[in-house]
Amino acid sequence: MTAVETPRASSTAVPARPSVGRAFTALLWRDVFVTGREFVPFLLQVVLQPVFLLFVFGKVLVELGFTSSAYADVLLPGVVSLAAFLTALQNTAFPLVIDFSFTKEIEDRLLAPLPTALVAVEKVVFATMRALVAAAVMFPIGLWVLGSLPVTWSDVPVLVFFLVLGSLVGAAIGMTLGTFVKPNRINVVFAVVLTPLLFTGSTQFPWPALDQLRWFQVVCALNPLTYVSEALRAQMAPQVPHLSLTVCALALTGFLVVFGVLSLVGFRRRALD
Repeated sequence: MTAVETPRASSTAVPARPSVGRAFTALLWRDVFVTGREFVPFLLQVVLQPVFLLFVFGKVLVELGFTSSAYADVLLPGVVSLAAFLTALQNTAFPLVIDFSFTKEIEDRLLAPLPTALVAVEKVVFATMRALVAAAVMFPIGLWVLGSLPVTWSDVPVLVFFLVLGSLVGAAIGMTLGTFVKPNRINVVFAVVLTPLLFTGSTQFPWPALDQLRWFQVVCALNPLTYVSEALRAQMAPQVPHLSLTVCALALTGFLVVFGVLSLVGFRRRALD
């Protein structure tokens, strides 16, 4: 008798679906790699304004006698906060407007094996990383411009905590603007939003010193940048009047929750359109 062989089932292997963590890391690494190739233009873009602000107000006006040397202690924490906050905001809002309206690059990201919310989170995390680089660069620049740096190694954990928290808030606000504002209106909105953020964020003055100008003090209290500036000022220049670190942490956490939810809602709405 001839044995009848049973045909074997096809052994074609189906590629395993990448894990969520691996897909998230791949997207993040892609953005980091692109930034690394354009690192010098990135630095010029994010630190030029804070550097000139620090040089003119912290060096030139002091040399001319219009301000005292103690003003540098007030200004430096605010400039570092400004660099981190605005970098996070701008590096989230503008790319989103371009991705959703012109290049449609966001469609490639939405095809990744990730929940839509995590695609948005990756954008926020990447913008936060860029913001931390911008803030870190401001410290040696501050040392070079001012000649001294009021920071010790014991200050680093607190500074990093509030810079990360403030950058996350800035990135969340940037995503909110980038997803809720129409592309043809984004330049107008930024012109209206950035100037008040810059001048009401307590970057150039301590918030408690506004007691005699109560209405402006209330306006500044509505700006999340105020709490980043005050937190860094409390750590770097404790002799200057400042808000407590607890108040700053609670305020920034509240802003992060509000704008974090709004940004995720806006991103999901644009992604489904």
